Amino acid sequence: MIFYFLISIAFAQDKQVEYQKRTEIDFEALDIEGEMIKPKGSIIIERQKTKFNSLIELRMDWSHEMNDSVREIK
Repeated sequence: MIFYFLISIAFAQDKQVEYQKRTEIDFEALDIEGEMIKPKGSIIIERQKTKFNSLIELRMDWSHEMNDSVREIK
């Protein structure tokens, strides 16, 4: 009996599992039967729009730039 045990250990090989790099599943061939169940009470939480700070500063007074422009033309 010990002899068989030693022989089995001697012939044992480590098998490494190799997985495929890509697996494709064809869902077109599946037929799913059932009925859609809607929730009895609808709770819909809408996300509020995110408000971003404007990176553009609106200026109402361009007189300094206009004066510089007039000086450059003269």
